[in-house]
Amino acid sequence: MAWTINRKTPWLALVGLLLLTACSVSYKFNGASIDYTQVKTIQIENFPIRSAYVWGPMGPMFNDKLKDKFLNHTRLTEVRRNGDWKLEGEITRYDQRNKSVSSEGYSAQTELSITVNVRFTNNKNHKEDFERQFSANSFYETTQSLSQVQEEKVNEMLDAICDEIFNATAANW
Repeated sequence: MAWTINRKTPWLALVGLLLLTACSVSYKFNGASIDYTQVKTIQIENFPIRSAYVWGPMGPMFNDKLKDKFLNHTRLTEVRRNGDWKLEGEITRYDQRNKSVSSEGYSAQTELSITVNVRFTNNKNHKEDFERQFSANSFYETTQSLSQVQEEKVNEMLDAICDEIFNATAANW
């Protein structure tokens, strides 16, 4: 069988290769769907702890995580007042309770939970404003004390709550 090479084949391959490298598609997987022509700034107030049970470091941890989430995953600029978007609220619940019982009748697992009340104001589109509670919980074995697991578990829950707040505001989920 004799192979013949068409003179157009190398040129078509070169043009195809150039088209593939010249065109690029950019995807962002942070879930944000923000119209940056309208929304440029965000005002994030500090969320005080208003729960009966308090762990001191939790407030600053939450405030830092929430600000970092928006500033690292969007192009919004943080402002102290008159933001296009405004987030405010309070940590309303932080508690623990026995979740399961062992065969001996003692607590085997403890549930730790956090609830944050959030008020979101979109000063560019007030139809998107809301006030909502976001909660997360985590479990630990009662063979461990709360002081042994508290920082790790609170970090996990605050990350989850910040993700939910981000999705409810920036991703419109």
